[in-house]
Amino acid sequence: MSEQTQPPVEEPQPEPQVTITIRNNGPYRVEGPVRLVDADGTEYTLPGGGKGFSLCRCGASTRKPFCDGTHSKIGFLAAERAVREMEGGQPPQGQPPQAGPA
Repeated sequence: MSEQTQPPVEEPQPEPQVTITIRNNGPYRVEGPVRLVDADGTEYTLPGGGKGFSLCRCGASTRKPFCDGTHSKIGFLAAERAVREMEGGQPPQGQPPQAGPA
């Protein structure tokens, strides 16, 4: 009598509590329950009641660390995208291309 080997059963993965989305040539969009603390340990009050907010990555926002939309006015081009376009490359493996400006 031979034993049949069953394939391993994958444990269901919990839904992530926080999602950070990199917007095309725009901010980091943060959704989910988080605390945002600066280098001195001061906690920020999150806009929108903490349901979701965008963090500046262009460096030009007047509301740092939050995005105020200035990236679209100054023609911000995200470094990883700029390098990829200069080299004529594709997004890193496992990452979908991002469409449209933020």
